[in-house]
Amino acid sequence: MRRAASRISRRARAAPTVEGVAAVAERIAVLMTGGVAPSLAWQYLDESLGRRDPVARVVHAAATADDVPAALVNAGAEWRVLSATLAVSSRCGAPAATALRTLAATLRAIGQTQRDIAAALAGPRSTSRLVMLLPVVGIGFGMLLGFDTWAALGTVPGAICGVLGVLLMLGGWKWSSALARRAQPRDTAPGLIVDLTAIALSGGSSVPGARAVIADVADDLGLLDGSGRGESDVDEVVALAQRAGVPAADLLRSEAARIRRDAASKAADDAARLSTHLMIPLGVCVLPAFMLLGVAPMMIGIVMSTNLGI
Repeated sequence: MRRAASRISRRARAAPTVEGVAAVAERIAVLMTGGVAPSLAWQYLDESLGRRDPVARVVHAAATADDVPAALVNAGAEWRVLSATLAVSSRCGAPAATALRTLAATLRAIGQTQRDIAAALAGPRSTSRLVMLLPVVGIGFGMLLGFDTWAALGTVPGAICGVLGVLLMLGGWKWSSALARRAQPRDTAPGLIVDLTAIALSGGSSVPGARAVIADVADDLGLLDGSGRGESDVDEVVALAQRAGVPAADLLRSEAARIRRDAASKAADDAARLSTHLMIPLGVCVLPAFMLLGVAPMMIGIVMSTNLGI
């Protein structure tokens, strides 16, 4: 148990936050499935984690709190999702282990998307850093050849090239950052409201009762975005279950899985397009900036040294 928890800690340091939360949720689910009481599960996990890891800090707060969901609220958006899952299952008397496993799978998918986006950004960012160093290399290389490229930056054409080059570099950086932000998944846990409704119904709550509990929990934790998308999905599935005369919980779980698949597919597509879109600011801003900051001063220095007009 201690070695397994240590692996969680090491992965959490290098992985996106959602993957650390997923690891904790899955371990708690495994312990609960094995017959360990929820409060003891948190204590066992707390005893096994090192104190230097942010995940361990949150786990320790949960293990020492009387109200675990409340202890997780202020730890971050991903932890609020875990808090909501635990709160709904507790208030409705539903088993939390299955819900935690599903949540862990969802968070891992989101974490993988974040890794894909980081990988897509790595190439253009490395190129941008290299291009920012090349002007210094160009100036030094020109001086080694006997051209006063440093003095060239003090001339009017050199100063204009320098200012334009810096502005282009800043514009390319902001443009790339905006593209990366738009590619990030905005929904921490797609299908959460549908999943929470299935949890509540599996605990014996009626549909109106489940809605009331979820509304209270979502309002307390700030999980509602005001779009009403999750509630409309629940309405459609509940109406289908009532017409067919079958339990709604299984249909809701199926619908939540579909929503997660759609969200994962869209996120993967966004990450794939991001690597292509990032080439646009690279070509429009970064490479021209290199020409202005690295090549133009050397050319001006050559002209100055040969007395051909400047």
